[in-house]
Amino acid sequence: QVQLVESGGGLVQAGGSLRLSCAASGRTSSSYAVGWFRQAPGKEREFVVGISWNGGRTYGADSVKGRFTISRDDAKNTVYLQMNSLKPEDAAVYYCAGRFRLFAYASSQEADYDYWGQGTQVTVSS
Repeated sequence: QVQLVESGGGLVQAGGSLRLSCAASGRTSSSYAVGWFRQAPGKEREFVVGISWNGGRTYGADSVKGRFTISRDDAKNTVYLQMNSLKPEDAAVYYCAGRFRLFAYASSQEADYDYWGQGTQVTVSS
């Protein structure tokens, strides 16, 4: 079993920055990909950005390119989402998800992930 725990959410003014963390514990290995998703009130959950098992490949939604950066520290079993130049439309509950298989790459599809965190709230004031 694997547990994913997000942290780092909060209230920030538009134009500000936040760094979210996704800490994995349990039966983890370094061979897992992580995706960040978000869900705003009244909207479907959407893919934000993902990172491959070795950090060699990342990709994200067009809406966050150039503003959000994903990285990982496998020594800490933690994946980070650095969010800069935040906009009110970035406000949502952010979830991390893990895809645990050999040499896993991130996916934009929720069904491709095996474990999910409980989410962390990001609020952006205008």
